[in-house]
Order: sequence, then structure tokens, then C-alpha cells
Amino acid sequence: MSEQPIRKLLFVCSMNKCRSLTAEKMLQRSDCYQVRSRGTAKGARIRLTDQDIGWADAIFTMEKKHTELIRTRFRTSGKPLTTLFIKDIYQPMEPALQDVLRTKLAAHILLPEAPESSLVR
Repeated sequence: MSEQPIRKLLFVCSMNKCRSLTAEKMLQRSDCYQVRSRGTAKGARIRLTDQDIGWADAIFTMEKKHTELIRTRFRTSGKPLTTLFIKDIYQPMEPALQDVLRTKLAAHILLPEAPESSLVR
């Protein structure tokens, strides 16, 4: 029986401090995925590069402006690029943000079971 290759997921928001970083932390212990998060703004914690796009199997952005920026500045080579439509109104690891991310991501990836006590806060 052959094992499924681990998928590489890239999460992108503006500053890489709340939304994309929370998504990365939520999935970082998954056996199914390797995850990274990046930001598009000049002052981002970790700024998005061509290498990040090349590394990813699938890219998830938080807003349409992030998706449009990636399409205009980077070569995505037909990689899945999904906008989650999550507004910049949350704090890092906020339970409401985790709930929204789980709901939006469930349509696109298999989410690991994560009891409340195991989530990084």
C-alpha cells in the first residue's frame, strides 16, 4: 500500500501575524500537511516570496486582495489558489478565528481532529 505524499499548504494574509499564522499553528502538528504562513505587506512578519509559491502545493489567502496580488506578482503554475474571505478583525489564535478557519478550510482539506485542549493558544 502506497502512502499519500504530504501536501504543502501555504496560508497568506497581509502581516502574517494573525490569520495566516493562526492557520499555520492550527495545522503544524498534522501528519498530512506541511504548512507555512506568509504576509504580503512590506512590514509582514515573514514576507511572501517566489520560493514560498514554488514550495506550496495549495495556497490559501484570507482576502481577495491577497489572491489578486499573488496572481499579478507571482507565477502560480496552475496551483490551487483559494480565497477564504476572512476579515482582519481577529487576534492571533482567537477561538472565533480558529472556528472560522476550520469552517472555511473544511471544504478544501481534511482537518485533523483537534480537541480544544490541544490547540496552541
